[in-house]
This record gives sequence, structure tokens and C-alpha cells, in this order.
Amino acid sequence: MTSLAGNAAAKAAFRAAMSGAQLHHAWLFAGPEGVGKASFARAAAMRMLAEGAGASDLPGDFDVLEAHHTRRMIEAGAHPDYRVLERLPKDPAKPDENLARSIPIGQVRGLGPMFATKPSMSSRRVVVIDSIDDVERPGAANALLKNLEEPPEGTIFLLVSHSPGRLLPTIRSRCRLLRFDPLSDAEVAGVLRAELPEASAAEIDALVRAGGGSPGKALGFAGLDLATLDGEMAAIAARGDADNAIRSRLARTLGAKAAQPRYEAFLARVPAFIAAEARNRHGRALADALEAYDTAAHLGPLALAQSLDAQATVFEMGGILARLATR
Repeated sequence: MTSLAGNAAAKAAFRAAMSGAQLHHAWLFAGPEGVGKASFARAAAMRMLAEGAGASDLPGDFDVLEAHHTRRMIEAGAHPDYRVLERLPKDPAKPDENLARSIPIGQVRGLGPMFATKPSMSSRRVVVIDSIDDVERPGAANALLKNLEEPPEGTIFLLVSHSPGRLLPTIRSRCRLLRFDPLSDAEVAGVLRAELPEASAAEIDALVRAGGGSPGKALGFAGLDLATLDGEMAAIAARGDADNAIRSRLARTLGAKAAQPRYEAFLARVPAFIAAEARNRHGRALADALEAYDTAAHLGPLALAQSLDAQATVFEMGGILARLATR
């Protein structure tokens, strides 16, 4: 199950805390994006509510059987002791598009009615915030801080953060930190094989490289034929593409409007590819690779922000890759 892949030590630490006499009221699940923090927070919340309801038929760790009442209530969005704060769609009719930029103060204040009473179906209530980085500052952050300073009875807060250093120090200080690390290549590959059973071995390998320890990031590249893109990048880096054949082919292929997802994937992959190459270099070759990395890492976001010509950008990215062939 994706939500429980990797970070066994962090999850064991939380399991031990759950079994203790008194569970701290606020936890900060911190680490890179896409390593399963939010999925684990949801799984832990469901387990805590099931245990708090006195369930005696629970399997090990954080599992809750599909037929369990707590699970059915949460999955139906009807559990009175469970809330998730996250960015909402700007248009409710299009839930997968155009999310709001932040979690506004209204959503935080919306917890008030739940906090006005004691937990109703469990000895606990759980609030998951995915992510705390998205909580609007200062208003919403200060409203949340008040709840963290004076936690309502029986309430556990699980805060997900991809950039804990950017949080208000007062929020960090109220939370117990649980750090999540990038997954191993084998763990990422296991998640990908489970989620993408039809993917080829070459595509799984390419996605593992693209994910950089993040199954969520890797799955975001699924279906974009990264294996072919990686092969083209490797060919340019190895031989330099003196006749521009590979760069021209990539520019034509990725420059079309319908190829926007692959184009964006290419822009994201080039700096990561160069960084991987740099790890095996020394001296002048390393300096060249680092300079190429800086240039590519700047060009990609700039091209998207300013809507630069896609074909020209791809060709320029190919030229940056070609620098790696100069020894």
C-alpha cells in the first residue's frame, strides 16, 4: 500500500507514541514532497479514531479493515471527529483543476463547531492539515496557532509540511517533529510496480530516477515515456549531438501544444539528469556539469513562467546537455 511504503522508523516511532499513556496533541510530519507524509497522516488518523472508538478487531500497525464502521464513515466524508484542511478547488464543479493558492482563515475557523463539543464517536478527534505550508499567513496561521496553544479536549493535529523551515516558529514549537526521508530506489520501484502494473521495466527505471526518492513525484511523470526522453538526454550528453539531429527531433516532438506534459517533464528532468552526471565527475568536468546544472535549473522555470517558445527552449536545453560531452 503506497501510504505505508518507506520510512519505517518514523512510523514505528509514531506507533509507539500512539501506544503510550498520553499522545502529544500536535505533530509535524516533515520531509520532501511525495514521500507519503499525507497518506500516512490519513492512515494514522483513521487508526487513531478506530482505536479511540474501542475497536477490538483491528489488524496490526495502521490498518483498518474496509468493513470497519470508522473507515466507512471517513471514506464517506461523514465522520464527525475527523477533518482535513487542504486547498480547495476554485470551481467545485472541477475538483481536479485550479486549486486555491492557500488554505484561508475561513477553513481554519470552520473547525470551531467541531471543537465546541467533545468527540462524539471516539475518545479522540483528529485534524489533518495537508499541508501546513499552504495555510494563509498571517490570519489563518494565527487562528490555527490559537488552537495549537489551547488544544480542544481529545484533539490530535497532524500537520504535513514539505518546507518546515518556512513555518512560523511558534507553530513549529507547539509540534513534535516526525521527519520523513526520501525512499530508497527499491521502495520507490515497489510502489510504482503496484500502482503501474502495465509499465515496462525500462519505464519503471526511468520513473525511479525521475522521482529522486519520491513515489509521488515519480507517479506524476507516469505515462510520459520518460525512458525515451532519458535515452535521448543520455545520447546528447555522451556524444554532444554535433549535427543537432537529436535536439531538432526533441524540439519537434515536445514543442507541440499536445505535448505540454512531456515538455514540462523534460524541463524538470534535464537539471536532475545533469546533477546525476555531476556526481561521477571531478575537476574541470565537474565544474562544467555544475555550470550546466545552474543554467538548466534557471531556464526551465523561466520558460514556463514567461511562456517561452517551447521548441526553442527544448533546443536550448539540448545544447546545455551537450556541454557534458566536452571533457
